[in-house]
Amino acid sequence: MKKIAVSFLSSSHIARDLEKLNLTDVDYIHVDFMDGKFVPQKTLPFKELKNIYKYTSKRLDVHLMVKDPKKFIKKFATLNTEFITFHLEVDKNIEELIDLVHRYGIKCGLAINPETDLEELEPYLDKIDLVMVMSVHPGKGGQSFILETALKVVQLKEMITNKKLKVKIEVDGGINLETKEYVKDADILAAGSYIIHSPNFQEAITQLR
Repeated sequence: MKKIAVSFLSSSHIARDLEKLNLTDVDYIHVDFMDGKFVPQKTLPFKELKNIYKYTSKRLDVHLMVKDPKKFIKKFATLNTEFITFHLEVDKNIEELIDLVHRYGIKCGLAINPETDLEELEPYLDKIDLVMVMSVHPGKGGQSFILETALKVVQLKEMITNKKLKVKIEVDGGINLETKEYVKDADILAAGSYIIHSPNFQEAITQLR
């Protein structure tokens, strides 16, 4: 059974949405954190986001869309975080950042943009816990699912299986009842609009599983 991570979308309704999600069996709260540099958009500052614990006891699935992950890894490591994922495209010392996440006792993920070749990921596969395949362009909610992602997920699953690794595959972006069928090899689906705009959060989560 797939695990579900839910993005909360509206900054004006964070408390309400998180309290409602806390009553469901959702596996993770998906936290998209953007610095306005790696992507043009910017999210709430960490000093506000860190109060998330007031509204939910769910583990966090943190997605860093930032130019310099190092300082934010340290910050999110102080929260109830299960995964910290940063982008392969940051062009920093990837192995050093992976080690930093692991030193905090947190699982580390690498995210890849739709245009990024899977071969670029291969040197790090045996060092990480999760690959987040972006099925939309990072930084903006409500985009349509990029169909080519489906093939990428199949190929990634083959790579992981052939290497006998236990790396999880997460797909992030444009997930709904139709698109989930394209990525059956994924272990975790990160969904935002489909659940948050639904009249019944639990029903929508169950349908995605």
